[in-house]
Amino acid sequence: MDSDAFQTPAGHSVTAVTADEMRAVDDAAVDDFGISLLQMMEHAGRTLAWHVRDCKPESVTVLAGAGGNGGGGLCAARHLANRDVAVSVVLDRPPADLAGAARTQYETLAAMGVPVKYGVAPVADRNPGLLVDALVGYGLDGPLHGTAGNLVEQTTGLDATVVSLDIPSGVDATTGNCPGPVIHPDRVVTLALPKTGLTSIDAECFLADIGLPEALYESLDIPYATPFGEAYWVALSA
Repeated sequence: MDSDAFQTPAGHSVTAVTADEMRAVDDAAVDDFGISLLQMMEHAGRTLAWHVRDCKPESVTVLAGAGGNGGGGLCAARHLANRDVAVSVVLDRPPADLAGAARTQYETLAAMGVPVKYGVAPVADRNPGLLVDALVGYGLDGPLHGTAGNLVEQTTGLDATVVSLDIPSGVDATTGNCPGPVIHPDRVVTLALPKTGLTSIDAECFLADIGLPEALYESLDIPYATPFGEAYWVALSA
């Protein structure tokens, strides 16, 4: 961890954490503080949707994986559709392969009639106004491969604004290294705490409040003072 890696516009330091440290935060939230993944996902998805709308896109395509990052993207798609944004979703696997919280988010979108497709063709065949990158979060282990890697490769050269959730897909959340295909976002909405690997990213960075209490960070000996004030997100600079 790095307690001085990022600062807010008011000059307050915000601790950045490694992937393992963030995993411990998520585990403590669920196991020790009774905060469900769906609760955290709702905060993440709503804030992500706000930032997408702030870019004023004509249309939005959400690239989503099967983990918590993908679930956050699917949640954002619901909030966008609720506000009459033309949004569609492209998954990196068939919907039948989704499970857990991501499956719950998908089923809501299906009931709403939000278009959800699978594979590379839906991205290769269009030029979206804005892409939401919610394929892989801090759990990346090695280079992206398979459909997720192919989807990332298809984003290269697209005339589209890109907003990444938590960490750009293909970037190692701890080191900032890019061992394979990688998304190059214009904006990153990172969750709870910034990741140490974000210091190497050339993009606007914003921190989203996902409802975790200060006592949780204290229990893990992570230096923390809320940076949010009256808001639910804050800009960060490295």
